[in-house]
Amino acid sequence: MSAQESQVQETQVQETQPQEPRAQQRNPPEAKGARTLTGRVVSDKMHKTIAVEIERLVKHPTYGKYIRRTTKLLAHDENGTSKEGDVVTITPCRPMSRRKSWRLLEIVEKAARR
Repeated sequence: MSAQESQVQETQVQETQPQEPRAQQRNPPEAKGARTLTGRVVSDKMHKTIAVEIERLVKHPTYGKYIRRTTKLLAHDENGTSKEGDVVTITPCRPMSRRKSWRLLEIVEKAARR
């Protein structure tokens, strides 16, 4: 009977600790609270890469006036869906090249086409 009891105990332990697949254990890139930036696409001439301009306001330390500052980042656009003028959201990822370590998350607003 002790062999049967040990088998019962093993099955109970397995039932109380459900095993999740490995893919679900990792944090997905779109996890809640993941860092994202929103900016405008200024260039889509590269293959699978877009240049996104991020604009921010910085208060001048002496005069108190707000100054517009911009940062240009390269982001990975796998399908080439975004075009110049679109407002997009990007998120950090592993470095894909020397300057490209962001990827396109979503297109917030399409630019008006002429």
